[in-house]
Amino acid sequence: MPQINYLTRIEFDFGAIAGLGNEITRLGLKRPLLITDDGIAAAGILQRVLDAAAPHTPAIYDRTTENPTEQSLLECMHIWHDRGCDSVIALGGGSPIDLAKAVALLTSHGGELADYDVKTGGSATIGKVSPQIAIPTAAGTGAEVGRACVMSRLDGTKMVAVNLNMVADLVICDPELTLSLPPRLTAATGIDALSHGIETYCSTWDNPPAAAIGLEAVRLAAGWLPEAVENGQNREARWHMMMASLMGGMCLQKALGGAHAMATPLGELHLHHGTLIGILLPHILRFNKGHADAAFADLRGAMNISPKAELHDWMTEFVGGIGLPTNLAALGVRADQLPAIAEKAAQDHLSATNPRPAVAADYLGILQDALSG
Repeated sequence: MPQINYLTRIEFDFGAIAGLGNEITRLGLKRPLLITDDGIAAAGILQRVLDAAAPHTPAIYDRTTENPTEQSLLECMHIWHDRGCDSVIALGGGSPIDLAKAVALLTSHGGELADYDVKTGGSATIGKVSPQIAIPTAAGTGAEVGRACVMSRLDGTKMVAVNLNMVADLVICDPELTLSLPPRLTAATGIDALSHGIETYCSTWDNPPAAAIGLEAVRLAAGWLPEAVENGQNREARWHMMMASLMGGMCLQKALGGAHAMATPLGELHLHHGTLIGILLPHILRFNKGHADAAFADLRGAMNISPKAELHDWMTEFVGGIGLPTNLAALGVRADQLPAIAEKAAQDHLSATNPRPAVAADYLGILQDALSG
């Protein structure tokens, strides 16, 4: 049974980042480790955040990869101990935020990353972690308020740790930081936000508050993502997409479904998560047809489309319309890779809450359809 719990403090608006220094003081943090990536640094966003953090001077790790890795975690742990850090600030998209969660987890609990894998029951042992501030710079994953931390281990496999104790102590959502996000990345991250609302709303878990939030995330993302892609300087569109992303993260307590179950092992091929979700989501919607009819009807209303429209067809057109690929072959995925991915998808914890039960053979068929679109 899912918990109904929204525990963290969120500062949300244009200019919210200006209060960072005061927030660091309020939380009693002395030496934060700021985790980001080189793209954020090159865009000038890192310097802007460092200026806002004054008079505090965080230690910096700016080498986060697109899919966070255990190697990056080890590097962050070295900086933490070498610089005497006591807290983490995550700046960026889902990758720096997930990496920061992993640092907060291991610096407070010890052990190794694998000790906390949700598949082995390790996530249930997670208590209070080191203090965190999360500052998203993209509107997609909702990781800033998510319970999960997704990491690639040293052997290349992905693992997930899931516990409400890993949610950041403070989230600062400043849509100003997303204005420079390029169209392709805006589209790929925005599809992830949309998918969170769709899959959680269809999930078999019963959590009415999360369902309501997820449906609103769908309404916002479906209505505003094309404009955010077309005109990145539209402040209203950026505000609504960051809110859609935040709400998509909040509703994750209701759990996801088959699209994300497949995206996790596909991510081991070093493919962008949001781009994968855009390809997979229409196919899981087709697979789930007839098993979530009431949810599908509500989703059509939120998307402002005809009650008779096929959701999977609409989704394919929507993804292609914002410039994203609609088949796995476009990403270099090969047919011979699919059976192993299907097996992992069937074993993923998110498969359990898909509205239509799916085994490896089902996932293989879905993936084969998605290969060519």
